[in-house]
Amino acid sequence: MGVGLRNARMAAGGWSVAAAALARAAEPVIAIRRARLATSVRRVKACLPNRNASLLVAGGLSLLCAGPAAAQPLATEVSRLGELPSVSTSAAHLAQQPAEPSQAQAPAPPDGEELDEVTVTGTGTYRRSNASTATKTDTPILDTPQSVQVIPRQIIEDQGSVRMREVLRNVSGVYLNNNYSNYSESFNIRGFTASQFTNAFATSKFDSFNAVDTTNIERIEVLKGPSSVLFGQAEPAGVINYVTKRPLLTPYTAIGFTAGSYDFYRTTLDLSGPLTAGGTLAYRLNVAYEDANTFRGTQGRRTFFSPVLEWRVTPDTTLSFEVIHSRDNRPFELGLPAVGTGVAPVPYNRLFADPKGLLLTNSTRAIAVLEHRFAENLTMRSAGRYASYIENYPRLIYSAGLLEDNRSLQLADDRGEYYFESFGFQNDLIWKAKTGSIDHTVLFGLELGKSLQSGYGIFGLANVIDIYQPPPYVLEPAAESSRSPYGFRNAISFFGVYLQDQISFSDNLKLVLGGRYDTASAPSTDPITGAINPSEGQAFSPRVGLLYKPAPDVSLFANFNQSFTPTSGRSAAGTPFLPTRGTGYELGAKADLLAGRLFANLALFKIAKTNVVTFDPTNPRFSIQVGEQESQGVEFDLTGEILPGWNVVATYAYTDAKISRDNTYPVGNRLPTAPLHGGSLWSAYRVSEGALAGWGIGAGVFSVGERFGDLANSFSVPGYTRFDVALYYRRGGLNAALNFKNLFNAQYIESAVSRGGITPGAPFTVQGTLEVRF
Repeated sequence: MGVGLRNARMAAGGWSVAAAALARAAEPVIAIRRARLATSVRRVKACLPNRNASLLVAGGLSLLCAGPAAAQPLATEVSRLGELPSVSTSAAHLAQQPAEPSQAQAPAPPDGEELDEVTVTGTGTYRRSNASTATKTDTPILDTPQSVQVIPRQIIEDQGSVRMREVLRNVSGVYLNNNYSNYSESFNIRGFTASQFTNAFATSKFDSFNAVDTTNIERIEVLKGPSSVLFGQAEPAGVINYVTKRPLLTPYTAIGFTAGSYDFYRTTLDLSGPLTAGGTLAYRLNVAYEDANTFRGTQGRRTFFSPVLEWRVTPDTTLSFEVIHSRDNRPFELGLPAVGTGVAPVPYNRLFADPKGLLLTNSTRAIAVLEHRFAENLTMRSAGRYASYIENYPRLIYSAGLLEDNRSLQLADDRGEYYFESFGFQNDLIWKAKTGSIDHTVLFGLELGKSLQSGYGIFGLANVIDIYQPPPYVLEPAAESSRSPYGFRNAISFFGVYLQDQISFSDNLKLVLGGRYDTASAPSTDPITGAINPSEGQAFSPRVGLLYKPAPDVSLFANFNQSFTPTSGRSAAGTPFLPTRGTGYELGAKADLLAGRLFANLALFKIAKTNVVTFDPTNPRFSIQVGEQESQGVEFDLTGEILPGWNVVATYAYTDAKISRDNTYPVGNRLPTAPLHGGSLWSAYRVSEGALAGWGIGAGVFSVGERFGDLANSFSVPGYTRFDVALYYRRGGLNAALNFKNLFNAQYIESAVSRGGITPGAPFTVQGTLEVRF
């Protein structure tokens, strides 16, 4: 059946296809009237011939009749969006790159017969059926023998999230490590620090240096467990992959404004469209400006912009170029100190830092990707990446730690700059082949890169304040005689080559085999003394995953993976650090429920990490390798659409992360920032028809258990439960939302990374958003 669908647009509150022309090809087509959209069903369905009919919309969506007639299958599963006539649209959700990558827009058949104009209204869904992060090929999640969760743009908008820590709470076992005064965010998965990437392709291991903005994010894919075969130097926790918005083939503009508690103001702009008449060259531009105070009395500003150009050189060749730049100006402060075994009993809004001591950061990333299809079964992707990150801090005064009386806080005076720069290249060759009745998807790739880090400054001890004395405080700079210079310079060079084979013995039995060899050099230099500490390493990282489907909508899987990360520097005794290694085992089950609208993932896991480098409690200027840490537990994720318009995300994680071998800390101590229990439940409903069409409501509860703040387990922060509610109206080109965060004003700790670095969470806040799309 050949169908051309043109001139589509988005209606807030759901999909709306207006003024669409249906062109009849060689086979008959049934017109759509008063149809309702049901998402996440990857089949074409149609009503009985004498009733209102339905027609496939690409991207894993189908249209179902609004009438009472029963739906009947009309076509089989569609494996790729590119196998269907594409949909040209100015709707951001439809035309941005979906989980199933789209191909070039297909024109309507020249001999097509124009049918009546139709209008279809429905609702978006949280369900995404495909992901590329786990295999670097577009693979159904149900056929992937490893836990991977996808957070689509719809969840980000429904929850009114502007920070990644708000987005990633929708994935089991993912928690905030720290947010460094809101200018940076790092996370842990299953107890270990997660690696962060952009578009799962080029080298982008340092994105956590500057907090990722949600403005240009289309979806987030979270891959759990060691993943070095595909991502090289990566922690055994897993990978957080930020997939950015892609250029559209029709003009699109979205202007948004958000205002909220504590003088929070944010403006966003999203522009896209073709630059040439035939659409061979298209662009996307996302811009954001934010000026916001916090409940702790600090003020920060952020400027963000990200242009993307995509050139379809030939039908088989595409070249894209993307820049992501952000600039943050905000005070630096570590939060509250610990007293005894808990948080200091002071108001959570008490600031122990100079609110005028700004930390100025600039982050720039540039990525170029060339993709060429040599044949239907052979594709090459090459990418080059450059990244830089610069910090300047003319004068920061912040807490350096409590004195022995547990009330006198020593302040630090810190002035200096930090610089990071990286270059990377990666090339992938994807070959689809058959050996008899067995299907293969072979990935062969190589990666090389280099990163440089350096920092210089002058540090001194300032005055002492009483934490129990209400502000304002006298903040005195350090005496000139007490200041001393510091600095460091590190470099990492690496090369890796990898091979992976996705083997499909049948529809219900699949095997993934992979291996990677890495070499790395990570010397460190003391810029004060000029001393060079060499560090080199190499490793082979294997991957094995097996998946069996006892039923078409159920998968049982098991996997074994390893990771490798080079480590620079030496201990206080002068011993070079060894590379860290991670080994992970996972056993689980996945299921498509409710005809594919709802997806469930259950996993048991065990991860061991050896040669871990941590803070040396006996010598603050050095680090130590504590031996081995391990994490084991169980996770559950449920995502999708229960009924048309009613979406849900539910998670639970039991994570037993602890020290298993160590010469300094007691064996059995829990790893910091990793609670034993954590979970969330978010549900949203949007009315798609009738007098209330476009109105929606969402509500959620997010719970995190008790966490320790250091490896010594010298203190802990209590668990918390937070409730959020959202009201919104989306129709035509209008998107209006009102988000109530921490509805019951819970007092809680968001993260704790040291005895002097405990970050409180925000109290009850209100955030309103108004966006116009056209």
